[in-house]
This record gives sequence, C-alpha cells and structure tokens, in this order.
Amino acid sequence: MQILAGVGAAAPLEVNYLVLAGGAGGGANNGGGGGAGGLRCTVTSSGGGAAVESAIVITLGTSYTVTVGGGGAGAAGSGGSSGSNGSNSVFDTITSTGGGGGAGRTGGAQTTVGNGGCGGGGAGSTSGSAAGGTGTTGQGFAGGTGIPTSSGTAAGAGGGGTGAVGGNASSGIGGNGAVGTATSITGSSVTRGAGGGGGTNATSAGSGGTGGGGAGGKIAPGSNATVNLGSGGGGGGESQVGGNGSSGLLILQYSDTLTITLGAGVTGSTTTSGSNKITTITAATAGTVSWA
Repeated sequence: MQILAGVGAAAPLEVNYLVLAGGAGGGANNGGGGGAGGLRCTVTSSGGGAAVESAIVITLGTSYTVTVGGGGAGAAGSGGSSGSNGSNSVFDTITSTGGGGGAGRTGGAQTTVGNGGCGGGGAGSTSGSAAGGTGTTGQGFAGGTGIPTSSGTAAGAGGGGTGAVGGNASSGIGGNGAVGTATSITGSSVTRGAGGGGGTNATSAGSGGTGGGGAGGKIAPGSNATVNLGSGGGGGGESQVGGNGSSGLLILQYSDTLTITLGAGVTGSTTTSGSNKITTITAATAGTVSWA
C-alpha cells in the first residue's frame, strides 16, 4: 500500500485506485454461475492473489479516461444458453477485464463457457464433466467444473471470483460461487468481485460467493448479483434462466489537497478519510476525470 503524501512542493501527485470490471451472467438449464469482473488495486490486495499495484502519478489539469463496466445479462433461453460476459472497466492505462459468462446446457452438451477477469462456471453435460472458463492473471480466478447429466442429477459449477476458484459441482449439488477480494481503499474493508453459484435439477443449488455473487437456482432462475460489486449472476436450474451479473466501479484515493472534476456522463461521489479524499465512480462510459 502506498501512503499518499500531503502538502509540499516536492510531493508526488499520486492516485491510488481500485478498478473493478462488470461481472458476468449465469448460464441457463443447470447452468454455471457467472464469473466476477477482474479487480486491480493499489491498496490492501488485488484480484487473483496478485500483489498490490503501483499508484498512478497524475498531472494537474490533465483529463484521464474512466469507464465503468456493466454486468453481463443472464442466459435468457430456458432451453440452455450461456450468460453474457461483463464489460471492462478503465482508469487511464489500467484496464480490468469483464467476467466470463456461465455455461448452459442444450441438447445434452455444454454451451460455450466464458473466459474473462474471472472465468464462468461449467454446466451439466451428458458427455462428461464440463470445465469452467479461465481467469486473467493478476485479476481473478477460473470457474469450477460442472457435473454430467448422465448421472441423472445435473448441476452447474460456481463462477470464479477475484479471491478464489469457483466451486466444482457434485451429483445434484451446484458449485458455490467463489469469494471476492476485501480491500480497504475507502477506509473500511469491503469485499467485491464474487462468483455466482451453479444451478441444479436435484438436491441443492450453489450459493453466491461472499462479495455479491448471485445464488444458483434449484429448478428456479438464478439470482442476480449485487449492484456495483462486479459479481457474477447465479446459474439457472432445470429449464430455468440465469441471473444477471452486476456492474463494476472505480474508486480513486488521493490527497485532500486536491480537487477532482468529473466529466460529462460520469456519476460519482467524494468522501474524506483522514488526509485522503476518496471518489467512488459508479457509472461512466468513456468519460474523464481531472484534478486541480
């Protein structure tokens, strides 16, 4: 963690950041949970077990690009389709990758599973266990593996999270969504970027990961992820649709001697913690921020 300098002509103008991408939607028809959006951070920890990153040195009056990635839609086809990937989030040169969609099952086979910041969970399949999608190094982990329907008890796996690999399914039991990552960039610890749980036609669906992941459905639709936590939606149960992933966010921490300006189309709020200001941006499409 880098401590921001206070006043003084020689002090570097540094901005610490948390850049969290949008989580993915869950798959349908005993589908896998959606993967969380990738998380990159300079305070406490980054996703994927990576070390914290270095703060960005800014120039006063210069505009820096900001984009908040949206969550991916849950699979709409009850007969079995994949959830949509989440979208990337950006702060200047830092990009976090949207989560990978959970796989669905159609015609007995797994549909395409999404790779992303965190990988989507695999679905039930008659042709054998179905692997989850891959995560991105330094951002998040892979999704879990589904269980085949040939056993008569199909189940999807949990989506990958920024803090762990998604849970594997077992006979009739959906895999749990993976946990997110706790950071204290705002001054208090908050966990974000969790995977969605897998759906099932039998015993129990997977729970959503700690940090906002949506629960899988037991012969029911998958649940939506918690808003602005960049988490994956739950996989749908037998002939059921998947839950939606949630949008990400940006958190920028800088000296309280500076004043931020949010450009057009950027939605955010600023608080103070000690000698730092913290700006949380919850919506932006290729907008800009600057400091004075």
